[in-house]
Amino acid sequence: MEGWDAVQSEAEQRLQELLRQCGRLPRHVAIIMDGNGRWALERGLPRVEGHRQGIQSVREVVTVAVCLGIPYVTLYAFSMENWRRPQAEIQALMRLLQYYLWRELPELQRRNIRLRAIGKLTALPRRVQQALRRAVEATAANTGLTLTLALSYSGRWDILRAVQLIAIDVRRGKLSPEDITEERFASYLLTHDLPEPDLIIRTSGEMRLSNFLLWESAYAEIYVSNLYWPDFRRHAFYQALLDYLRRERRFGMTAEQQVQRCLAESLWVQLEELLHEVES
Repeated sequence: MEGWDAVQSEAEQRLQELLRQCGRLPRHVAIIMDGNGRWALERGLPRVEGHRQGIQSVREVVTVAVCLGIPYVTLYAFSMENWRRPQAEIQALMRLLQYYLWRELPELQRRNIRLRAIGKLTALPRRVQQALRRAVEATAANTGLTLTLALSYSGRWDILRAVQLIAIDVRRGKLSPEDITEERFASYLLTHDLPEPDLIIRTSGEMRLSNFLLWESAYAEIYVSNLYWPDFRRHAFYQALLDYLRRERRFGMTAEQQVQRCLAESLWVQLEELLHEVES
């Protein structure tokens, strides 16, 4: 099932139709793509091969998100902490990033996907910055899915950066301490024009956020998959979405206060049967 245009079975098309009809899909899905290196090492392959295979998982998840009408997907592609990895691996990762920014651009355009990036982008190699800028500018007018890449990103760094910017505005008299609300603070973050994530997916079975969207994930539902990222294909994404639909999101309220739109049991049966067909 390589590439963007894998043929969808009738079961998968019906599954997508029912998911769209349920009206409770997440608006913003954020993914911590973990386990590429371990996937490769367990197969006796160079770590970079795991990153290369993970590209297909990106294609499949993004394709499903587009088909379902999910408007925002954010991918944790490279953290600030990742700069501590061996230089050979970092260089290989940067070459892959540059290559795929160029290779996938026609598909992003064809699918009306808008590409964005957040993080300390000036830390990236100049050639990668140029390729990223070209892709972001080329897709800026697209109106479909907003695909955000978190590159050289750290949630703590972004929060600290926001505090520094607020302090500068206070010192300049543009802002008073009494004006600093949650909403005002969030407007200084790099994610200020994105909705908060409804669902955060973490692969490889690790139970932590790893410094990803720390402010924004306050009420996000978290789904942990034991699969390594290269094995997290479309069927695994459907499973995560079904798990999300079963959650009761209260946002600090009680079940009695928060009105829930429960899916009919008959619909659950259909969804699970169709997912089983897609997996098989």
